[in-house]
Amino acid sequence: MPVLRASFFALGNTSDRLPATQMARAPRSVWRLLRGRNSTVKNPDGGKTPSQRGGDDDSGGPDSGSQRPTSRRGRRRHRSRGKGGKNQQGQAVEASSPAPQPARSDNGAPSAEGGKPNAAEKPRRRRSRRRRRRKNVYAKDHANMNPGVDEGRGSDADSRKEAGAGKTRSIDPSRQGQPVDHARDRSARTDDSLTADAQTGNRREPQRWRSRQVRREGHAPLYAALDLGTNNCRLLMAAPTRPGQFRVVDAFSRIVRLGEGLTHSGRLSQDAMDRAVEALHVCAGKLMARKTRGYRLIATEACRAAENGAAFIERVRRETGLSLEIVDRETEARLAVAGCSSLVEPQTKGVVLFDIGGGSSEIALIDIPDGNPRRLSEKIVSWTSLPMGVVTLAEHFGGRDVTPEVFDAMVSHVHDMISRFEGREGLAHILDDPNFHLLGTSGTVTTLAGIFLDLERYDRRRVDGIWMSSEQVSAMTARLLGWTFEERVENPCIGADRADLVLAGCAILEAIRRTWPSERLRVADRGLREGILMELMTRDNAWRRGRRKGGQQ
Repeated sequence: MPVLRASFFALGNTSDRLPATQMARAPRSVWRLLRGRNSTVKNPDGGKTPSQRGGDDDSGGPDSGSQRPTSRRGRRRHRSRGKGGKNQQGQAVEASSPAPQPARSDNGAPSAEGGKPNAAEKPRRRRSRRRRRRKNVYAKDHANMNPGVDEGRGSDADSRKEAGAGKTRSIDPSRQGQPVDHARDRSARTDDSLTADAQTGNRREPQRWRSRQVRREGHAPLYAALDLGTNNCRLLMAAPTRPGQFRVVDAFSRIVRLGEGLTHSGRLSQDAMDRAVEALHVCAGKLMARKTRGYRLIATEACRAAENGAAFIERVRRETGLSLEIVDRETEARLAVAGCSSLVEPQTKGVVLFDIGGGSSEIALIDIPDGNPRRLSEKIVSWTSLPMGVVTLAEHFGGRDVTPEVFDAMVSHVHDMISRFEGREGLAHILDDPNFHLLGTSGTVTTLAGIFLDLERYDRRRVDGIWMSSEQVSAMTARLLGWTFEERVENPCIGADRADLVLAGCAILEAIRRTWPSERLRVADRGLREGILMELMTRDNAWRRGRRKGGQQ
């Protein structure tokens, strides 16, 4: 102990500060004593001496009342802050204070009081290392985006300088006092302003400084699927989540009736094509607004059967920039099966899956002897595509005023078409099995499910996957058949767009039930779009890539 005290006083009374190499050889006990006296010897661990530190009373000095940290990192940070100590003669000195900064007025300009700081203000806290680094990087990016533009704040709070062009943007007086909607402000920028930014060489704000919601949304790759059918135009954009599942990011659906009048003329009418092109413009805007890794845009029966179908596809490409693909009936049936495969439960022995469309109806017979519903598309034993949908059947028999006699004629007409299907006996050995059921995906079965649930407004989450017995389906069909056209229009699950088509769909459903009788029917509010997304994500190994990255996307 006398040796340690002698070393301590020898180090404390020396007039010249020892180099760091000699201090590194000093015993650890000597350093503990030196920390207690807070001498001016240079710290070999990297801390600054009191004359180099700066700070004030609440920066960790002896008068601040703060407790001394116990961890090594905490002590190092504690030593790097300004603290009061003693000089070489043993006299107490106060902690060195930073150089006085010119006080600023409310508008940010220096005051005329000679630069005296406001004593009432609390000292600014030192930013953390991460915040300092973020500020420096952001300042560099801001300087690159705005060459020659001052970064000072204006005196008027209602006018701000835009980071892109350096122009003053005034706030609408009618919006004063309301919360600022930054998303609407960004969307309010016109194409002219974006073109001006491109001409001036300005670039966007760096990706790392965007909002957390945008970064989270852009983390997983996006896939898109568009289905232009005889009656509807549908778009679905989604991102993969768990294996075999995805999260819907954006969706669009509009009734266009592209196949209106196709049965009589064999061509797409001008009005129908205009409605479809208008809806496709909306889809094109949604596709261009987001970056997608993969997409597929298909057209079905209306473009297949029409004489001017190819000319219409060329018009769509020229006016909207979308290149639609006219798929055959086998591909359409396979996509429908892939989209509804998640609704087939284990231990199921067989399924008759049908998709009642506007111009055609696809039917697929699926045999599952092992009860494993994985890779359902590979277990299709037979399939067919009837050239009859709700639009064509309603135009042939009339869909506005449907009597029981007209309804029976519709059912007989569709049943005769199904009877010509050679593979209809592919599941005859399991029709009596309790693990056999029907699976319907179309607007007809979802409408019946919505009426069965007495929904005040159609809710996909309640309809998708619901089970209905054979008696319940027959009761809903009889209930619809007893309504007038006006009553069907007033129902929230039908509406004016489907009021003249729903009974034609019920007739097709009744013909399917007569051919393959089953005690259970499962409703699916999904179809071709979901099948396209499943195939795109499987082909791209989207779920396997997410597991390799070490987490779900």
